[in-house]
Amino acid sequence: MAFTLEEATIASIQAALAAKELSVAELVRAYLERIERIDPQLNSVVTTNERALERAQQLEHEPRGPLHGVPVLLKDNICTHDMPTTFGSIAMKGYRPRSDATVAHRLRDAGAVILGKTTLPDWATSWFSYSSLTEETRNPYDTDRDPGGSSSGTGAAVAANLAAAGLGTDCGGSIRLPASFCNLVGVRSTPGVVPRTGTSYLVIPQDTVGPMARTVADAAAVFEAIAGYDPADRYSAATIASRPGRLDPEALKGARIGLVTNAIGDDPDVSALIRRAGEDIERAGGAVEPVEIPDLMDLIIATSMYTDRSKHDIDAFLAELDDPPVRSLKEVYDAGQYDKRLDLMDAMIDGPDDPDSDPDYLKRFAARHEFTLVVENVMARFDALAYPSVQVPPPTLAGRADWTTLTLPTNTLIASQTWLPAITVPAGFTPDGAPVGLELVGRPYSEATLFRLAYAYEQATQHRRAPAL
Repeated sequence: MAFTLEEATIASIQAALAAKELSVAELVRAYLERIERIDPQLNSVVTTNERALERAQQLEHEPRGPLHGVPVLLKDNICTHDMPTTFGSIAMKGYRPRSDATVAHRLRDAGAVILGKTTLPDWATSWFSYSSLTEETRNPYDTDRDPGGSSSGTGAAVAANLAAAGLGTDCGGSIRLPASFCNLVGVRSTPGVVPRTGTSYLVIPQDTVGPMARTVADAAAVFEAIAGYDPADRYSAATIASRPGRLDPEALKGARIGLVTNAIGDDPDVSALIRRAGEDIERAGGAVEPVEIPDLMDLIIATSMYTDRSKHDIDAFLAELDDPPVRSLKEVYDAGQYDKRLDLMDAMIDGPDDPDSDPDYLKRFAARHEFTLVVENVMARFDALAYPSVQVPPPTLAGRADWTTLTLPTNTLIASQTWLPAITVPAGFTPDGAPVGLELVGRPYSEATLFRLAYAYEQATQHRRAPAL
């Protein structure tokens, strides 16, 4: 079968390269041409890599790595030495780090070609695509809808086949929410499993980096390349425990899944799709039981650390950079160099300079342990818990005004604020064509189980489809 770019997988790319149906340079050129042709509709790519073709040609003469020749895109808060890294902020326009983030370095070592960088809201501070640098990104399934944030550009671009896969970052759900809105697989690992060195963060112990892909197998391949211990990230000390493992289409047989009914929400279309997902899991051999997480909303509110910690943590990251154009979030804020629709920026700026001396922050930090115990006790009889990643479909560009960052009913906060791993996988489309994602959350360092369950669900349902662009 002749190779086709649209919906290409890592396996199909590597098979075509091995059969010499195309070269890495031809593949990279095809993706760059598609970005040039398609992305004006979406505004998902901030910049393309001027050295991508040079790197592709070098790979023709190098040993094959696990991602040999695979073109990827990175969220533009992941540092790259050969392209600017702007963090979605007009204040950082043109900033070029001297070195790669650990995950970018590992992708290159695995043979991937970094095609470019993707859009995000300023400093990853929104569920939506507002950005002082790039304005807004559009959803490839309906350009009148938002693709979700904060990994907006990676979500839109990978869904639109502008790269084989991509990386996002996830503090409160910034991988899984746009994956849900863009019909993708998105992975949040246990914090530290994938090192964050060279990537910005909102809450240091909570943030993660992870893959966004069109298939579970592709997400697992990228995850395998980037996970592992990094001495520069002390949170990564325990990461050797977590690898994707063998993917099994029969993995749902005998599996026990707790369907969290008080996380489904009131939207009838989302509710119908998630209940159908439960039926599909049962048809694939799993057992699904309705459960509730007690006091769920109270626990989410009690453990939210953004207003107490994020200003401090962004400043800490800026202090790690070589000669950045700004030195603090307050400097950015006072200069008005942010998108004024970013309500979280307004909420964060009054946060404490030293969270550890703030009683409110310490109370929130302590509450996280209680939240984790509550969720793990609900999970005790199950292999994973399940719910929609977000309780509503992707909102329209006009409809975004109905929500703030702190009020959007996203369930991604459950795994984020308990520091648990989770994976979002496509669960189908609403009657008007809006994607919805099913989220599976597991115990700490249970990434292999989540990959297996998500793969079996994906293979049983096949909800992924390309947007019509």
